[in-house]
Amino acid sequence: MFTIDAHLDLSMNAMEWNRDLRKTVYDIRERENQLTDKADRAKGTVAFPELRKGNIGLVVATQIARYVAPENPLPGWHSAHQAWAQTQGQLAWYKAMEAAGEMVMIQDKAALDAHVALWMNNEPNDKKPIGYILSLEGADSLITLDNLHTAYEYGLRALGPAHYGPGRYANGTDATGHLNEKGKDLLREMDSLHMILDATHLCDDAFWDAMEIFKGPVWASHNNCRTLVNHNRQFSNDMIKILIDRGAVIGAAFDAWMIVPDWIRGKSLPKQMNCTVEKILDHMDHICQIAGNALHVGLGTDLDGGYGREQSPYDLDTIADLQNIPAMLLKRGYSNEDVENVMHGNWLRFLRNSWK
Repeated sequence: MFTIDAHLDLSMNAMEWNRDLRKTVYDIRERENQLTDKADRAKGTVAFPELRKGNIGLVVATQIARYVAPENPLPGWHSAHQAWAQTQGQLAWYKAMEAAGEMVMIQDKAALDAHVALWMNNEPNDKKPIGYILSLEGADSLITLDNLHTAYEYGLRALGPAHYGPGRYANGTDATGHLNEKGKDLLREMDSLHMILDATHLCDDAFWDAMEIFKGPVWASHNNCRTLVNHNRQFSNDMIKILIDRGAVIGAAFDAWMIVPDWIRGKSLPKQMNCTVEKILDHMDHICQIAGNALHVGLGTDLDGGYGREQSPYDLDTIADLQNIPAMLLKRGYSNEDVENVMHGNWLRFLRNSWK
């Protein structure tokens, strides 16, 4: 079944982790077999061949570069200018993949419809370019709002103002505090450009500020439920309800600590914690129960988003295994229409409504 994944850090993996995503996952694992600089070396799950094998023809692909103040212990760049330059290197990689015929940027409804038709034409996927919608995860790299306009001109269509910790525009996961004036101005400028706001990673204070200030389309590219795993990174039921009211789609994230409770990073193992794809479906089902339908959930896996198989569902080997989900949903009593909506229909409806 044609599938959309609304959150993949493809350029980060290519440029920071030095992965040639044109190779198979297994080729990349083999090349990394002796590397020890990261816990997920030789444990990656995402590459172009596996995306095509899994019929994942459209993704939301990120640029990401965090600014960190001197007192901030998180990894990141020491100035917004450095962070901006990092995102431009990531953009250059996407453009190189376009030139190689591996990817194609999707910026508007006409391009979206043409690309979906290509991937649904029942011909083999091995030569089809993977469509990508460009998203910026964390706004720290925008030196000023002039950079937002520059980014929009080169194709940026979605933006999440925050990532982890305190940000230049908004505070994110594990931080607190309302939007600052720069953050409020950012949302208003995004509104003027008809961009998509990604609510993922906003701390609670900033989330509620954003829901009041931003009037345009909102999605949550990769987020799970606080009721099932109690952490500020997750959405509370009230947050889920307002997103549903706003017509949002929430993408299920595949990072193990967000899926099952009591995960200890660096110590817990997926099989030991019974972290499976079924557990992710529990989060999706929770949202469906709140909504009363299956129109507000999708996939936003974040696979290889700084982790690999050591922190993914143990019954998933590569991203191609997303094709196991339709049968699992049917077994839970979801209809064929529900399954199609979860796998691609909800994201397509959202985009077509946003890009009128």
